[in-house]
Amino acid sequence: MLAVFTHSFAAVFAMMNPFGNLPVFMTLTSSHTLQEQRNIAKRSVLIAFVIMTVFLLLGHYILSFFGITINAFRIAGGILIFGIANQLLQAKTGHSQSLHENETLESKGKDDVSVTPLATPILAGPGTIATIMALSVGNPPVVVFPAEFVAYTLVLVIIYLVFRYSHLISKH
Repeated sequence: MLAVFTHSFAAVFAMMNPFGNLPVFMTLTSSHTLQEQRNIAKRSVLIAFVIMTVFLLLGHYILSFFGITINAFRIAGGILIFGIANQLLQAKTGHSQSLHENETLESKGKDDVSVTPLATPILAGPGTIATIMALSVGNPPVVVFPAEFVAYTLVLVIIYLVFRYSHLISKH
């Protein structure tokens, strides 16, 4: 179980990238007060937790309902992860970054960004969901589900702390 936990933690941490998403969080919440930023951080992490838990427990049923095999999902997830990695290597601007850069001062309001784009697709997006579902294939659920649950919960706690103390982290 420790090996599954370690593998799951590393994979989910890499996909969710707490420190890489910090600038996105700070950009999206720049017009909010410190208390509002903390509330947004809490809501986005809780919503991402619910999404990830649903896909951990019911993901295979959802896929079978739509007639998607796990191997097809793995291939699609691999292509998606490859695309994200390629984009990071090429240093291209992401969708959330370009969206914020194109905002005008008039349209920059205090919208609730906790559900979208923070909780999904930034935190619990297709890559993270694909990773969670791919990790659970081939191992008994009694071992995988608790290990993955603890792994992504720990990553979400780290993300919450990074987002909550973003003002202090940005100073350093």
